[in-house]
Amino acid sequence: MLVFMVVLVVVLALLGGVHWYVWKRLVRDVTVAGGTARRVGTAAAFVLPVLSLAALTSGRAGAPFWLQQVVSWPGFLWLALLLYVTLALVVGEAVRPLLRRWLERRGAGAAAAGEGRDGTASAPEPTGSGPTGSRAGKPAGGPVATAGGGASAPAGGLLTEVDAEPSPTGPQAEASAATDVSTAAEGGAGTPGGTDAAGTAGATGPSGATAVSRRLFVSRVVGGAAAAAAVGTVGYGTYGVLRGPRVKRVTVPLAKVPRAAHGYRIAVVSDIHLGPILGRAHSQRIVDTINATQPDLIAIVGDLVDGTVENLGSAAEPLARLRARHGSFFVTGNHEYFSGADAWVDHVRELGLRPLRNERVEIAAGFDLAGVDDVAGESEGQGPDFAAALGDRDRAKASVLLAHQPIVIHDAVRHGVDLQLSGHTHGGQLWPGNYLADLANPTVAGLERYGDTQLYVSRGAGAWGPPVRVGAPSDITLVELASKQA
Repeated sequence: MLVFMVVLVVVLALLGGVHWYVWKRLVRDVTVAGGTARRVGTAAAFVLPVLSLAALTSGRAGAPFWLQQVVSWPGFLWLALLLYVTLALVVGEAVRPLLRRWLERRGAGAAAAGEGRDGTASAPEPTGSGPTGSRAGKPAGGPVATAGGGASAPAGGLLTEVDAEPSPTGPQAEASAATDVSTAAEGGAGTPGGTDAAGTAGATGPSGATAVSRRLFVSRVVGGAAAAAAVGTVGYGTYGVLRGPRVKRVTVPLAKVPRAAHGYRIAVVSDIHLGPILGRAHSQRIVDTINATQPDLIAIVGDLVDGTVENLGSAAEPLARLRARHGSFFVTGNHEYFSGADAWVDHVRELGLRPLRNERVEIAAGFDLAGVDDVAGESEGQGPDFAAALGDRDRAKASVLLAHQPIVIHDAVRHGVDLQLSGHTHGGQLWPGNYLADLANPTVAGLERYGDTQLYVSRGAGAWGPPVRVGAPSDITLVELASKQA
């Protein structure tokens, strides 16, 4: 319990720090204090993490299913967005100083060009050759502009009116200056002492206002680009899940498979994850896709559901329309044990699927098909029993094992299994999650050999948590057995 509490505190602290960082970069650095955008962004920074926590815990807490559905969409999508906007902002930290330096050089060049133009315009005009030594029509010692914009004459000279509008003084001048600095801070253009959107200094702009404007511009560019990249990534990943899995075809040569079984097709589907987000339409898409491949046998290798039969029984009903020459088989995954494994085993049996709970059947094509319960069942006194499923079989025949988690491959090797079909990893689901999945599983996705046993791991047909996949597209795999005797 102590270890669990320590881990929980560390995770919560990490999430809190990440949310603060995202709020700082996407809200505080790009909005005006006290403005509507700042208030809305700050409120979202508190509400979205609460929705995510509710999405993660509502099912386990026994909340009404409608409430689970309400909080799951925004809560889980925010977790995916949080991942990618954080990664994008971290990359943006390297871009910020480069962009600021470019703006500084651009602003310095524009200021230098402006000074050059001003110097040419203010060059003294040649004096006339009249008796007074002044330009024609103007006496020497003419009017001199004062700081207030008016004119005065030197002692002994003539006072001449000059068209000049007096500059504001007192409170009016202070209000005007405050407006100029405020506009500059928001990236405004064309104000005395302000800067344009690119951070270019005005001819008379104070360096402080220029720096503020430049920082604001950089923050908005980097923050906007990070948000756009995250939304685009998550949007495309969500589309991939809701569109449904694509068929992947893999040929597996097995030495013991008889000639009669050459070309035998097994449709492997895992990790469907029916739940508050993926429901009946999702299962119907999967059934249609599987049936279109016309398989000889269908294997559902765990994690069918995230919820109870009461809430999701109707969502699973399309599975009754699965069609294969030698039937459809099912083994439990770890999520079945979070959802009532025994009840789901009974329900899938009613739908026409045959559960394999530490048992095997002989397939007419000439090989054994075995299935074991998931290792998560050990907490309920169940779990995999390889001796019961494979202990007394004829090892001269080929054997195919259905097991949800790839980690049992070493038990499969010891029991002479020729091919193990698994899921569980989702292929990582959300990049860079594949690197974490690789640490916990012998194979993350695809076909690999372990001694005389081959292991195939499907990426799965659904998604857990966020209905998003990035770098790990969902699949239904059509495994075609190849006989070396053919």
